[in-house]
Amino acid sequence: MIIKCCGMNDPESIRSLAALRLDLMGFIFWSGTARSALQLDPAVLDELPVSMGRVGVFVNEDYKTILPVTGNYGLSHVQLHGQESPELCERVRSTGLKVIKAFPIAGAEDLNAVASYEGCCDYYLFDTKSLLPGGSGMQYDWSLLEHYKGTTPFLLSGGIAPQDAKRILQFRHPQFAGIDINSRFETAPGVKDVSLIRQFIKEINQQSKENE
Repeated sequence: MIIKCCGMNDPESIRSLAALRLDLMGFIFWSGTARSALQLDPAVLDELPVSMGRVGVFVNEDYKTILPVTGNYGLSHVQLHGQESPELCERVRSTGLKVIKAFPIAGAEDLNAVASYEGCCDYYLFDTKSLLPGGSGMQYDWSLLEHYKGTTPFLLSGGIAPQDAKRILQFRHPQFAGIDINSRFETAPGVKDVSLIRQFIKEINQQSKENE
């Protein structure tokens, strides 16, 4: 299972979480959030393990804005968290970057938009629909995802909390690839509770072994 921790902008949290060997670490390059990484020194990311994917999160930015940031921060993935077109996803992906397209979910009808993006993204991310793109700390009804019949693998997102480990492992869908955690694991916006994340990962791994 892929574990992605997003909303990183605190150098100390980044260094501490690097030791946990997460699969993906996310950095939000959007000024509309307290978790923005726009002022983060790119050199901080040099300390991350090579095996850890670096995800840049963008909201309604164009290709010419996204590409220099990916180079400056050595990103491996781009997460598009606004109303970006399939054409933009395809163009970014053609550079060799992996593309995650986020979709806000409140009802089954919100999954209708997904079909246009098949074949031009590496992953989808199904997040809670809210006034702002992400970071709401609120969950939606995961059973809605049974209406998703596509072939692109997806990450669960939206208010995932430390107590959700068992529920995550009980979730079933053929395209379920992993989870995205953020605000429910913080002591302040962008500052992660490393011990809480360590315990959460440990619980995920323990329960996964028990289920084998």
